[in-house]
Amino acid sequence: MKNRKTVRIAGAAVACATMLALAGCADTDATANQNNSAGGSGSGVLPGEPDVNGDGKVVIGVLSPGDINDNGYYESFVTSAEAFAKEKGWQLIKRGSVPESEALSAARALCQQKVDMVALGASELKDAIPASEEAVCAKTAWYVPSSGNVQQTPRIFVSTDAADQSVLTAGYAAGVLMKAKGLKKAAFVGGMEVDFNINASKAFKAGIRLMIPDATVTTTYAGDQDDAAKAKEAVQAQIDQGVGVVYPYLGGSTDAATRLANSKNLITLTPGTDRCASTDPKFDISVLYSPGDYFTEALKLFEGGKLEMGIEKVWTIGKDPYPTVKLCKDDPGAQQKIDTFMKDIASGKIDASAEVERLGK
Repeated sequence: MKNRKTVRIAGAAVACATMLALAGCADTDATANQNNSAGGSGSGVLPGEPDVNGDGKVVIGVLSPGDINDNGYYESFVTSAEAFAKEKGWQLIKRGSVPESEALSAARALCQQKVDMVALGASELKDAIPASEEAVCAKTAWYVPSSGNVQQTPRIFVSTDAADQSVLTAGYAAGVLMKAKGLKKAAFVGGMEVDFNINASKAFKAGIRLMIPDATVTTTYAGDQDDAAKAKEAVQAQIDQGVGVVYPYLGGSTDAATRLANSKNLITLTPGTDRCASTDPKFDISVLYSPGDYFTEALKLFEGGKLEMGIEKVWTIGKDPYPTVKLCKDDPGAQQKIDTFMKDIASGKIDASAEVERLGK
């Protein structure tokens, strides 16, 4: 994963250099969790959705500021869309590595190809949004991910999440497994010592301490999100301190770091995607908040004629399909504790931000 993913934890709402940071599947109740930041003046559900332009076919256009073959953040967005589009018989037009300076012209070009939706792969391309108000894009829905830097307009659907919810829950899930094994030491391994990693480490620590108040949670920064040698050095430093858990909150070096942790049978977690099926390396907990997951859920709404323009959708753990946290090995009792924790966040019983502030120092 590239540096985009972990930015979500800093900006209050995915992206994540480590691929890293969106219950009740996207059904008829899903729109109930959408907040109309446009003051009720949004376009609502566009006529004919998902065939918005009425030409008898559904075409999704995706613009990404990054490499859509990066095996990480940017590719996940496109891969998820491709899988869903193929299943539904839709067409996907995609363009990666779009410079910010070309965002507007690239969006206009998509609309000229009569797409039914323009989807931005990341908020760096927010300069494309004015095209949504132009005649060329009049019969087009817009999906825009936000890290808090996108202004809501009546013609776009904004997608965001509360970043600390997923990593707090990741820590809590690790704490559940630690308590069962009598462990009290855990490690967070990040890349660069910058806000998104610092904030994520605090949330992870707070989650563990909610389950094990006297747990020791240490943080090591490898200095790079993708350098495998540096990542393994950072993990080894934690192994030398006797930790029983390692969270490799990394990018391209995630697998190398996790393999080293596997060699010592340490508990490991994923930074954003479902890797439970992976055997090399192996993960004990999948923490899911990838941009592709959120986009797929939005496409489900779009298919059902329920994707509203002019609103901001805040994906909430314990309420929406994503973000979520799941154990990779069958343990109904432990998973039930985690599920209850997520539902308590959704209901407001647990204030994720407050707990991170209280226990993450």
